[in-house]
Amino acid sequence: MFFSKTIKHVKRIREVGHVLLRHGFEEVVTSTALGKLVPQKTRLSWLRGEKPVFEYSRWERIRMVVEDLGPTFIKLAQVVSNRPDLLPEPLIKEFQKLQNDVPPFPFSEVQGIIEQETQKKLEETFEYFAPETIGSASLGQVHKATLVGGQEVAVKVQRPNARKKVETDLSLVRELVILMEGYLRKLGVINPLDIVDAFESTLQKELNYTLEARNIDQFRNFYRDSTDFYVPAVYKKVSTERILVLEFVSGCMITDLKQLKDWGLDPKQIVEKGLDIYLTQIFKYGYFHADPHPGNVLVRKDGVILLIDFGMVGRLMKKDKYAFAGVVISMAQQDARGMAINFKRLSIDSDIEDMRRFEYALNELIEEFASLDVDDMNMADLVASLQKIIFDYQLRVPRGVFLILRALAILEGIGKTIHPQFNTFEFLKPYGKDLVQEQYSWENISTEIANVGVQLLGFVSSFPFQMRTIFSKLRKGKITFIVENRGYEPLTKSFNRATNRAILGFIIGTLLLASAITMTAYDDLSRFPLGIPYLSAVGYTLAAILAFVLMISVWRSNK
Repeated sequence: MFFSKTIKHVKRIREVGHVLLRHGFEEVVTSTALGKLVPQKTRLSWLRGEKPVFEYSRWERIRMVVEDLGPTFIKLAQVVSNRPDLLPEPLIKEFQKLQNDVPPFPFSEVQGIIEQETQKKLEETFEYFAPETIGSASLGQVHKATLVGGQEVAVKVQRPNARKKVETDLSLVRELVILMEGYLRKLGVINPLDIVDAFESTLQKELNYTLEARNIDQFRNFYRDSTDFYVPAVYKKVSTERILVLEFVSGCMITDLKQLKDWGLDPKQIVEKGLDIYLTQIFKYGYFHADPHPGNVLVRKDGVILLIDFGMVGRLMKKDKYAFAGVVISMAQQDARGMAINFKRLSIDSDIEDMRRFEYALNELIEEFASLDVDDMNMADLVASLQKIIFDYQLRVPRGVFLILRALAILEGIGKTIHPQFNTFEFLKPYGKDLVQEQYSWENISTEIANVGVQLLGFVSSFPFQMRTIFSKLRKGKITFIVENRGYEPLTKSFNRATNRAILGFIIGTLLLASAITMTAYDDLSRFPLGIPYLSAVGYTLAAILAFVLMISVWRSNK
């Protein structure tokens, strides 16, 4: 059945098997269904350059396998490197090293895609269109251009047949995961098919540029009155699912210290302003840019911070914002129990069997970081420790939480490049406190009371109708109750035996009593053999037989 479904991918799956063998994962091939597709006689040299592959760690070798398998697998690894609830920490660190350097596709194809999407000649839409790219990735590339009308723009164009290729690659990845699912679980990869689902969801969103345009509009709406932060506008009339036309903005990367100083800007103030903007996105709006690496955070000559590339954004519901703030504040107060409670509130699903053990793990984390000086405090180490606890206790928390933790680590890296004494955690605490105060404000509590009231009113109004429905079905015999006892069979059998013996004893006693009463009905018993009336004799005989049966039953049960 499996091979009938995957026959079109057999050649590629064999290639995957060869790559696994080359990097010393022979047991993956021989102990999974891959062994049926890769000939056993195939053995490749286990060398990586001049060095045997077994001198690398298992996690390094997995990253090497991904690199050899190409862009789709690299993209998958990059996506799931943001999900420490699914992967062990050492593997995440290796996946974060992956770079996806993809050469640009020809300008002739760029022109064809734009003309197909806009239904116009290129020159009808653009006065000028640079044939060279200013950025290239696995799904698309960016060109600088000028619209008819004179506006300078950046045009993101999706690669030819990108959607079809993604669907084919996803099908292959899913089949490979099914083949290797047992091995992956042993490796510590929880729910490997969930990883594929997350990957598929991310890619489907990245393939639709209209979603990125909506993200940009949302951010522009939030910060329409800001004088410190600017988001480039989208030209929707010439944008589609496959092309995105944005206002062209220029500036230096936030880590370019020389340029910042040449412009007369204070790098420390820029860093603090940038982190303030980002934390406001998280704690005020619950809607934030999720990929703030230096290439996406620019600074204009006037000190205004620019964010570009809104393909990846994170979201947090209000209750999740409050729970996340509770985790931060509890850690600042060195309150392991409060931290554990807020982690439970934050989790979509958790199965913590030993809450005390969970609290001790969090307390160890608190003690580890409480003893550090401000200069030694490292957000990246804190994030790694939190992610390890989440993985070890198999907590399912909202994806946005991992994006926040990852982004905070990136931002701290940017901050310390410019301001070595910068401490992200200390900067974070006031925002958490403000959010806790907001949670218990009268406005928020009154909203919660109103929501509970609406739910209660709905329940009260629908309850009589639901009860009438239940009684109607009961009356018509449409409701059946099934009671199933599990684990009580021995007790039930013992109870039945005791009941049967009691009934048997009652019958014996009744026969004896009835036979004795019958004897009193006769004045002259000498005319009966042994002086016992026939009816009484029958009763005594039956009683004797039943008594014998009862004795045998008791003897056997005690044997």
